[in-house]
Amino acid sequence: MTMTRRLHAGRRAATAALGLTLLLALTGCGDDTDGKASVPEGWSTLDTDSLSVGYPKAQGYTEQPAAERSRSNAAVALKVEDGIRTGMVSIQLNFATGVSDAAEAAAAAGAGIGLGSTRKATEDVRLAGPSPARDARDARDARDARRIDYDFTADGKDDTPNRGTPMTGVLVAGVDSGGVPFVVRLNAVKGAVEGEDLDAFVGSITVK
Repeated sequence: MTMTRRLHAGRRAATAALGLTLLLALTGCGDDTDGKASVPEGWSTLDTDSLSVGYPKAQGYTEQPAAERSRSNAAVALKVEDGIRTGMVSIQLNFATGVSDAAEAAAAAGAGIGLGSTRKATEDVRLAGPSPARDARDARDARDARRIDYDFTADGKDDTPNRGTPMTGVLVAGVDSGGVPFVVRLNAVKGAVEGEDLDAFVGSITVK
């Protein structure tokens, strides 16, 4: 009789443990749920209220002090060689009005690339970041963004390379979880960054 009760008690305990394990698995408890992007070795991070992004510090990029950057930029990292800005990573927030999703944000950002630029590719991307609440009324996922790769020529203004210098760039545009439109850019002298660097740049973005 005692042995039977012990067996029943053991089965109940095992069933309870299994139930708890399934519950934890379903609710995601114990998992890393912040969805933060990985930043390559030798890179540092620009951080704003809407997102963070990596930049290649080991390649000579340094964060620009707030007092020196343009008001239109929330954060900037520059690569300066002999007084010339040969590379720039920038974050702009609230850069356009009437924008509610990634497609609209990319359209607004793309219009600012400038004349003489050549778009090489446009694609939808999924950024790192927290998943939207299941009961959220807004079905939009802030992690959805749009990437545009392009080439252009420098205009020689504001300590940029000589006019006509071939440049390359990538931008990622979207709308954060609070409804704030953003665009992140990396522009550099053509050949100074490889395709893998641009992919790593996009992959280092965490939207909030």
